Amino acid sequence: MNQGDSNPAAIPHAAEDIQGDDRWMSQHNRFVLDCKDKQPDVPFVGGSTVQLMQPYEIWRELFSPLHALNFGTGGDTTRHVLWRLKNGELGNIKPKVIVVWLGRNNHENMAEEVAGGMAAIAQLINTRQPQAKIIVFDLLPQGGKPNPLRQKNAKVNQLVKISLLKLTNVQLLDTDRGFVHSDRAISCHDMFDFLHLTGGGSSKVCKPLNELIMQLLEETPEEKQTTIA
Repeated sequence: MNQGDSNPAAIPHAAEDIQGDDRWMSQHNRFVLDCKDKQPDVPFVGGSTVQLMQPYEIWRELFSPLHALNFGTGGDTTRHVLWRLKNGELGNIKPKVIVVWLGRNNHENMAEEVAGGMAAIAQLINTRQPQAKIIVFDLLPQGGKPNPLRQKNAKVNQLVKISLLKLTNVQLLDTDRGFVHSDRAISCHDMFDFLHLTGGGSSKVCKPLNELIMQLLEETPEEKQTTIA
């Protein structure tokens, strides 16, 4: 699998200010300040799927009590998140769990490159926050009916599952929660635009995510050592 300098999805890069309002960099700077001021135990990092979780009641119910912060930015690719993490969004904090959820915005990258970019993010977090346990979401299906992007996302999931086995303190969370029905369609009741989750769709993912976070938060170093042995 291509990684490092040979993989364009694993090269940190700030998002271009196409609209001219400096909004992306302003959000990044706010996240950096949040790291200094709020000391999150469970930061969430990713694109719009992470960003859009915050307005829903389930975020306030399940994650706010865990001292979670939402560092999601719409449109971000793996290289944008790598840049953000290398430039302050992992600084001044000692989180216990870090949730990573992105990859569907890497439209220009092949599945192998997307998986490599996701693995590069997990590896960077491992290096800079060795005490943190990392949860990486696999890619959700998308589109109302079968399409090539679903096939690409499924291939990314297969590849990233293998690549993450080489890293410590990393778990892949399967997001296949019945979003694709027997007729291979996705309901607008789960994804309002067949891409982003509704409140109901978020519940299907957030409840098992919360269970895993709670398990990791309660895990003791002794239990961890026993598991490795």
